[in-house]
Amino acid sequence: MLRNLVFALVLSASTVHAVELHHVEVRTGTDGLSPVSLALNNAAGEAIACSADIAHWYSVELATAAPGADIRIELWFDPDTGTYSVLNDKRENLPVERLWCGFEGRAYATRAQIELERAALPAERPVSCAGTADRLNCG
Repeated sequence: MLRNLVFALVLSASTVHAVELHHVEVRTGTDGLSPVSLALNNAAGEAIACSADIAHWYSVELATAAPGADIRIELWFDPDTGTYSVLNDKRENLPVERLWCGFEGRAYATRAQIELERAALPAERPVSCAGTADRLNCG
């Protein structure tokens, strides 16, 4: 029995393909990018947290706002690709796949997506967030 299992594993190993790793060039700085500032007002009755999905499995928190507070979320727009980015502490461009806000402490479950047109937004775009206990609405 064990011999058959080992034999089967050896045979299946021949169908495994190697993965070749390639160097990825990470863009840094803001040359060629246009600044876009989201002027966000929290009109909800509780604190909110705003995040950006950077990769399919990774998100970063960008800002939080108490009820009635105003915050700014700084984005950078690449007119050649239609991509919005945020900068990390090394000034590396982190492409934003999705931007959303939700009630702090349960932001993902109550999130509202903030639409980012793939054409340049004005340098400052006002956004107001309000909602019910179950869901935040931003627009």
